[in-house]
Amino acid sequence: MALRSAARHALLPPPLAPRIPGAVLHRPSLPSAPRGRPCRAASSASAPAAGEHLPPLFSVAPMMDWTDNHYRTLARLISRHAWLYTEMVVAETIVHQKDNLDRFLAFPEEQHPIVLQIGGSNLDNLAKATELANAYRYDEINLNCGCPSGKVAGHGCFGARLMFDPEFVGDAMSAIAANSDVPVSVKCRIGVDDRDSYEELCEFVDKVISKSPTRHFIIHARKALLSGLSPAENRKVPPLKYEYYFALLRDFPGVQFTLNGGITSIDQVSASIRQGAHRVMVGRAAYNNPWNMLAHVDGEVYDMPTRFVSRRQILESYQVYGDSIIGQYGPSRPNVRQLVKLLWKRKADSALRHSKTVKSFLEETLDAIPDSVLDKPITRGPSSEEGYFADVDSLLPPRYITLANHSYGSPKLITASA
Repeated sequence: MALRSAARHALLPPPLAPRIPGAVLHRPSLPSAPRGRPCRAASSASAPAAGEHLPPLFSVAPMMDWTDNHYRTLARLISRHAWLYTEMVVAETIVHQKDNLDRFLAFPEEQHPIVLQIGGSNLDNLAKATELANAYRYDEINLNCGCPSGKVAGHGCFGARLMFDPEFVGDAMSAIAANSDVPVSVKCRIGVDDRDSYEELCEFVDKVISKSPTRHFIIHARKALLSGLSPAENRKVPPLKYEYYFALLRDFPGVQFTLNGGITSIDQVSASIRQGAHRVMVGRAAYNNPWNMLAHVDGEVYDMPTRFVSRRQILESYQVYGDSIIGQYGPSRPNVRQLVKLLWKRKADSALRHSKTVKSFLEETLDAIPDSVLDKPITRGPSSEEGYFADVDSLLPPRYITLANHSYGSPKLITASA
């Protein structure tokens, strides 16, 4: 809670700007959306100063094919302070495409604070990719050690498979940190296949922090099953073990841990912070229902003013952004379908067949949403999940021994006495 208290004294978001010309929704004034091509790299004069951003109490998880520039623009319109993550970018892609890096790494400056997630298992390429990414001024570099997707884990020692080799992950994080201008972190599961005990999770964390300056781990509180389950099933079938996450907070007091997995509402986010979670990361819930999740983050998590007051304002600003970049990378790159897929899940095919702009698409489809919904301000009802983590203390596994000076010794478990 100390982090949240400190957040209250940080910079306020910028004031609302005049109404956006060319928008179709015709409602109150709002901040201008990011326009034009994502920046190659923020200059030292225009980049946010170190420490300007509020701490990452809340973040949106990196999701392949989901958390692209378009989604991140929408998310930033809704929440000023949530930390955003890129899709995972393979280290080899960055190294081999070094003359075309804007395609993979550029982003509008408004998306800060933002974290680049990279993937790979070659130390030289991880180091080179990190060095090349420095020019884009991300706020953190994260290594993917948790993705069970066939696109990742099925191609050599990659993603969640890296958890089988904590020695290598420690070396990888050392190489990444040595070539990074910003902090580094690891995103992992609580285990992989039959390597799923709390002791083995502690051994993984212990090894990484002993070999590198890594002091931030995002813990997906499910293990990954690399054979027999699809990525979607890996998000549902392995049971959640939040007690492993909270035990890490107890046993590694010098490390920051972000809780990930199974969090689907802002009430659960708040409950986890009340329980003592350092930070919280939300995935699909922030993509499938961005308004209901992200619209409450600034006020509920950070105690800061909210930028927008209605869905209509968000759509108006996003429309201007979308129409400003259609065809920017060539014919139909991006196109209207790519820009609005995160807004409309159904009943939009007819409009998409002939709409050439986001504005024309919204003009044809927006009447399906009542004005009472579009213009309804952000509201919070009574929480029904106050005790979501109430039983976790009784489930904590035995304590993992650490030295009194917080340098981490040989892995060993004892029965917890407290």
